[in-house]
Amino acid sequence: MKKLVLFTILALVLTSCSNVLITGRKQLLLVSDTEILAMSAQSYKQFIDSVPASKDVTNTQLVRKVGTNISSAVVNYLNSNKLESEVAKLGWEFNLVKDTTVNAFCMPGGKVVFFDGILPMTLNESGMAVVMGHEIAHAVAKHSNERLSQQLMLQYGAALTDVLLSNKSEITRVGINALYGIGAQVGVMLPYSRKQEYEADRLGLIFMAMAGYDPNAAIEFWQRMAANGSGSVVEFMSTHPTDANRITKMREVLPEALQYYKK
Repeated sequence: MKKLVLFTILALVLTSCSNVLITGRKQLLLVSDTEILAMSAQSYKQFIDSVPASKDVTNTQLVRKVGTNISSAVVNYLNSNKLESEVAKLGWEFNLVKDTTVNAFCMPGGKVVFFDGILPMTLNESGMAVVMGHEIAHAVAKHSNERLSQQLMLQYGAALTDVLLSNKSEITRVGINALYGIGAQVGVMLPYSRKQEYEADRLGLIFMAMAGYDPNAAIEFWQRMAANGSGSVVEFMSTHPTDANRITKMREVLPEALQYYKK
């Protein structure tokens, strides 16, 4: 039984590895794109049906303009690198909704939502491009699939732990499994999420540069976010980097992004 569980986990890992576009980072994708896109479409519809569209016509049009510019640049890049199969999975939509939350997201498949609350932070088209590039990067890099796959692997790991402890007392098993859960959350899930955020920052800078937006605007955007207090949570216990660390990393990858920038 132990060997069977271990073999199953190893087989899944070996057959489900992929590489992120541009960065080349290896990632584990256990869920098919078809399944992810189906779940995404359902969640997106539920959200759009439950939140009113913004009445800000000017910024609604700007969200769509910036989204179209960056998504077109991404599609051109994918096509030029013979990744037409990935392009076929993208059905772009760009929305601005009436909500004061400082947030935006892009669902797998290219469904982008900006909240009214983030507009004071973006300020202008370039600031909006920073956020748009970052959110689109999450979708293109398949971070949602990766996160779901990590959760599945943790479930497999918990099952294997329970099998390996089958000859121990109930108290010992409960205690070790509890420690496994805490260790998995702090030692695996949260750091991976921060890694994805840094990766989305890097790809986002490149994508906005491909679309003709100066990636230097990202530094000013995150400085505004820092002044707004967005990075007040201790990074060790957060799924996102602190704004200060984020800005430091961005400065490091700016030269790479600027290679794609043409005024």
